[in-house]
Amino acid sequence: MRIPTRGLLATALLALLLAGCATAPGIVDRVTEDDPARLLEQAGQQEPAQAARSRLEAADILARQGERTQALRVASDIDDSLLEGPQRARWALLLADLGEALGEPQAVIQATRDLDELALEPAQSRALRERMGLALLAEDEPAGAARALLRVQAETDDVALNDPIWEALIRMDHQAISVLARDEDALTRGWLELTELYRASGGDIERFLGRLEEWRSRNGRHPAARQLPADLAALGELRGLEVRHIAVLLPESGPLARPAAAIAEGMRTQHRNSGGDVRLSFIDAASGDLESLYREAESRGAQVVIGPLDKDQVSQLEARDRVPLLTLALNYGHAERNRADGLFQYGLSAEDEARQAALRTWRDGHRRAALLVPDNDWGRRVGEAFWNEWQALGGEVTNAVRYNPGAPATESTRRAISNPRPDALFLLGLPDYARQVPPTLDYFNASQLPVYATSHLFEGRINPRLDNDLNDVQFLDIPWQIPEAAVGGVEVLPFLDSYRSLREESDPTVFRLQAMGVDAFELARRLPQLQAIPGSEVQGATGTLRPGSDGRIERQLPWARFVNGVPQPILIPGIFGDERTP
Repeated sequence: MRIPTRGLLATALLALLLAGCATAPGIVDRVTEDDPARLLEQAGQQEPAQAARSRLEAADILARQGERTQALRVASDIDDSLLEGPQRARWALLLADLGEALGEPQAVIQATRDLDELALEPAQSRALRERMGLALLAEDEPAGAARALLRVQAETDDVALNDPIWEALIRMDHQAISVLARDEDALTRGWLELTELYRASGGDIERFLGRLEEWRSRNGRHPAARQLPADLAALGELRGLEVRHIAVLLPESGPLARPAAAIAEGMRTQHRNSGGDVRLSFIDAASGDLESLYREAESRGAQVVIGPLDKDQVSQLEARDRVPLLTLALNYGHAERNRADGLFQYGLSAEDEARQAALRTWRDGHRRAALLVPDNDWGRRVGEAFWNEWQALGGEVTNAVRYNPGAPATESTRRAISNPRPDALFLLGLPDYARQVPPTLDYFNASQLPVYATSHLFEGRINPRLDNDLNDVQFLDIPWQIPEAAVGGVEVLPFLDSYRSLREESDPTVFRLQAMGVDAFELARRLPQLQAIPGSEVQGATGTLRPGSDGRIERQLPWARFVNGVPQPILIPGIFGDERTP
């Protein structure tokens, strides 16, 4: 992902790079005839500190010769702890410059990880910190990005940072916002007040715009008051387009009637609890073609449609050039991309979970994964989703085993971890089968093998006696199912009133569908906003929801690990040395 260059500081970094540090000649100013290949060869024969300096010189020369990809590879392999102050600063400046130029945010993060320890001029430090913030944003680390960019803005008052700061803030969950709120400065407080106003508006653009003007009058000197983030400025153009009437196309009979009823209950519950003046009209989609259903929705005065639920009907819609009304389908079509203008697609996709599991496994440093999936169509689809994402990242699949869900897990698990030995295992399975896998790994002396799983292994209710066999397994699930891991507790869950209304009596499978209904209602209210403002998202009951480039809603799910049979947050070091949940 290419890192955008924003703000006055980033544009000045090249000049600073040319000037170098106050105590050392500039990187680019030093002209040398040294051959980088010869320097790298010499480094192989030198003691570690001298070798690190030689590799830095080689990377510098390669960069000036236009060989940026090789220069990045050399610079990123340098152990910067072996470099002394000025040399380490040179390394950071060079690596950050190469990382941004080549669209490699991880290289920028590597270069700036110990930013406060580098011997840099203040302007150089600020410019690198801005690049660090943008790189963290590109790597989906909004909390670290917000801290870095807010620190730069506190020193510079640069309104050009408003857009990336706002993007970071609206992508942060409640837990991360609470941590950031501990900062006492007026700049951060103002940004957080604005974020809360936006989230509390519930998609009511008119109400938000009125409160926004009140906020600007109270915070006239704040950067966001002087120049609104582009996404907020764009909301003004949507005034008068608020959604007041939604038609819901769900079947009341047939094979999809039961899941449709659960989704509808979630919608009705959130509709009651939202306190708005949106009208819901339910239309039986069990009979009648799509054209007649849309005519009925239009005749009732609906602005937006939720549905259909049937995958084949969604596929028919996505093949069109456009749909008659803004539509949130409750499934994903068969095509690789949605081509219909005005059509959004949303569902609880197991394939989406598998892709996120592949990315998480990769980011944790694993490169050789085995797959253990059921031998049926569901297992094939989900397994292929993990496989394709994993190989696109550059990972190797050591073994892909399809198991019989009705048989013991012993033999299939043994085959999955046999030579070549993996360094991680992706598991797709229902609770009864999944609980057999970790004890089997223990039996085959593979107890330390990390296991990554989808939500399907968790029944949805705390059961330490049975789930103790899943200890140390990492899995992702919707926030409403794992509130402690997702946001730090029930009290800060999205749409808490609806959660409390639905949770007590619900079967876990039904509960997930009800949560989907809650989010479908909230997404539908915001469809004009989602269509007009790229990057808009909703912190929902089923995850962080944002539309992709083709209107398909992508869900970002929280992760948990079983500890003593109970799902718990996974704490990993943050960029600033704090702990966070991924």
